[in-house]
Amino acid sequence: MSKKLKIVIPMAGYGKRLRPHTWSRPKQLLSLAGKRVIEHVLDTFNTLPGDLQVEYVFIVGYLGDKIKAFMAEEHPDLTVHFVDQKEMRGQSHAIYLAKEYIDGPMIMVFADTLIKTDLAFLAGEKSDVVAWVKPVPDPRRFGVAELGEDQRVIRLIEKPKAMDNNLALVGFYFFKDGRELTGAIEKQMDQKVQLKGEYFLADAINIMLADETCCMRTEKVNIWLDAGTFEAMLSTNRYLLDHGHDNSEKASQRMGVAVIPPVFIHPESEVEASVIGPHATVEAGCRVVGCRIKNSIIENGSTIEGMVLDGSLIGQNTIIKGKPKNINIGDNTEIEL
Repeated sequence: MSKKLKIVIPMAGYGKRLRPHTWSRPKQLLSLAGKRVIEHVLDTFNTLPGDLQVEYVFIVGYLGDKIKAFMAEEHPDLTVHFVDQKEMRGQSHAIYLAKEYIDGPMIMVFADTLIKTDLAFLAGEKSDVVAWVKPVPDPRRFGVAELGEDQRVIRLIEKPKAMDNNLALVGFYFFKDGRELTGAIEKQMDQKVQLKGEYFLADAINIMLADETCCMRTEKVNIWLDAGTFEAMLSTNRYLLDHGHDNSEKASQRMGVAVIPPVFIHPESEVEASVIGPHATVEAGCRVVGCRIKNSIIENGSTIEGMVLDGSLIGQNTIIKGKPKNINIGDNTEIEL
């Protein structure tokens, strides 16, 4: 494989399933276990071969300036190109907008896809395309990869009606030459292969597979997390706290605070006379006084007093006082109950 690798991450969507939080921030900047969603995506690439020259291509749209500012401030060491997708015309359209940066090996990952995988094998990968998949009990609400007798991928199927193929596509792909993909996307758009006005990546890959010389295989994963809905955010936060993002040992040293692991309490937060955990994240700049908080995420700069929270997602710079048990509110909100 070439020593240069492009990692393309489409993230121009509106994040409607995470309202009200995404009125003020793109979902990639929401917090999970002490990091932003996009940072957990970036962590996936820690296992890439160490001699690769990696460049990122972020395809942004709604509130994209906030992603640009965050990356410049928090990750200035990364080479990131930004492409604006002003019209929501689908996955393939987003990638095609970035074609000037796509000229060799590339990875494409959707920005709310969190998986556990070891990418070291890419140094010797021979296939033209690799799709990461996870066996699921019911594949009918996913895209799936259909395999031939030689275990090569024959085609991708969106939302299959049958249950016999359970290899769900997780939204993570490797292309030995990204130009082959952009060429297929160009054919897709010329032929207007779309659904409800959007161009889907699966159709572009199927155009590639129509050339029988294209070799595509699957790579299975056991862990596939989602950060696209309120319930998924809390579930993923629980998993991350259970697997390496817990700082309860340090957090439990605070006076007057009972910690029930696992938790993440940011060192730059103030917590007093409270019980925190399990599965609670309290981000930087928060003030939590007289509370019982579990299975919840409290975003940066929020003040919570006298609350009992379970299964809640609290936005940034929010003030809440009272005794409810479940809240999902966005940024810059003040509530007294």
